[in-house]
Amino acid sequence: MTELTLAQANTIIEAAFAKAAELTLKPLSIAVLDAGGHLKAFQKQDGSSMLRFEIASGKAYGALAVGAGSRWLNTTAGERPHFVQALSAMSGGKIVPVPGGVLIRDEAGAILGAVGISGDTSDNDETAAAAGIEAAGFTADKG
Repeated sequence: MTELTLAQANTIIEAAFAKAAELTLKPLSIAVLDAGGHLKAFQKQDGSSMLRFEIASGKAYGALAVGAGSRWLNTTAGERPHFVQALSAMSGGKIVPVPGGVLIRDEAGAILGAVGISGDTSDNDETAAAAGIEAAGFTADKG
């Protein structure tokens, strides 16, 4: 398995910001985590409100925790709230179960990390994350 590099993480962020500009989204905050859940890169656009780092990283962390995009966590929260509450407790409250956390997969399907975006609607956050991942040459797994 290859490791996600800082240059690749920065490419993901730049491309996600470009997609956000194309779609005229609200100011975004973007966190890129490696496969172990460690922060690789983070940027916050001017005008992005407070707690966006925590929300963005929580979306990415949640995706990594379950091996599926945070959209899956959002659906599961409605179907099995006790499960998502347990995940939240086990993670020390690090998981944010709403769309916008997207897994980064290499060509063999291995998870290299995850991107979490916060700032616009969850669907738009997810769209920008997927665009960034794909621009860096990886597969976006929204779950």
